[in-house]
Amino acid sequence: MGYVVNGVELETDDEGFLLEPDYGEEVVKVIAAAEGIALTDDHWTVIQYMRDKYKDEGHTPNFRAMTKDFDQEHPGKDWKKLLYVLFPMQPNRQSARIAGLPKPFGKAGY
Repeated sequence: MGYVVNGVELETDDEGFLLEPDYGEEVVKVIAAAEGIALTDDHWTVIQYMRDKYKDEGHTPNFRAMTKDFDQEHPGKDWKKLLYVLFPMQPNRQSARIAGLPKPFGKAGY
């Protein structure tokens, strides 16, 4: 299964993660639509965070690290709950997929 963005088919693994990162805005819209996600400002905040972490660290954070970072950087919201509302199919995996990033690695795919 690949995604077609601007007439180009992007290669994915069997879970729909891109094999190579794509930081374009259009790829986010295409993958989010395929996942049934209507993007909001909070979605974009998480997507940018995931992309920044991937660029800086070479991988995406696990869920615990995500919630800790969001609680510190964006106080006033229950991020643990909100992340599941925004990305109901495992927040750190689904947000990484929609952000156009390769599959998270580590324990159980994280």
